[in-house]
Amino acid sequence: MSTSIPLSTPGLPRGPFLSGEGPVRCAWACATPGFAHYHDTEWGFPVDQEHRLFEKLCLEAFQSGLSWRTILDKRPAFREVFVDFDFERVARFGEADVERLLSDARIVRHRGKIESTVNNAQRACELAEEHGSLGAFIWRYEPPPIPVIPGVSKTEMSARLASDLKKRGWRFLGPTTAYAFMQAMGLVNDHFEGCVVRDACEQAREDFVRPSS
Repeated sequence: MSTSIPLSTPGLPRGPFLSGEGPVRCAWACATPGFAHYHDTEWGFPVDQEHRLFEKLCLEAFQSGLSWRTILDKRPAFREVFVDFDFERVARFGEADVERLLSDARIVRHRGKIESTVNNAQRACELAEEHGSLGAFIWRYEPPPIPVIPGVSKTEMSARLASDLKKRGWRFLGPTTAYAFMQAMGLVNDHFEGCVVRDACEQAREDFVRPSS
């Protein structure tokens, strides 16, 4: 697991963790304030909204070399400056927009990552045009259910997703980043057995209608 949190951030423990008299959660959820809410309400639940899928791909790229806590804290500002990650609008950003974002201290001011977000928005538009939606393309890479394996940071399917996106011109997206995205967006359920959220995630995945267009 690599996700923005579990294995991509060094030093976070694995396995269930009992916090006081509270519920048992995956250990990383108790590592810092704010993680528990993200763990309980977002991480691992299936997503088909176009802007949320694109947002997570972008934020995983911005997280590279940083902690997920930094990105999570800055997420409201990221959503504001990237117009809620509406990729059709971000695709029209120009050099003036890039310079504007580079001067905004509320986000990660990394030229390469900002420029890659604009590029990837353009590529997302192409995918949506070809497949009917970004979600229809992404959910083709859902792997068969497998047990949660501690220490996994990438898989054959995440490598395939990263490779196929790279061939289509996407940037800042390798197999570890792709697996983090898959975990967070519910393509896999990597909540540990015994975690208070695992069954809810699994039920959500069972009820979820995979986008086909």
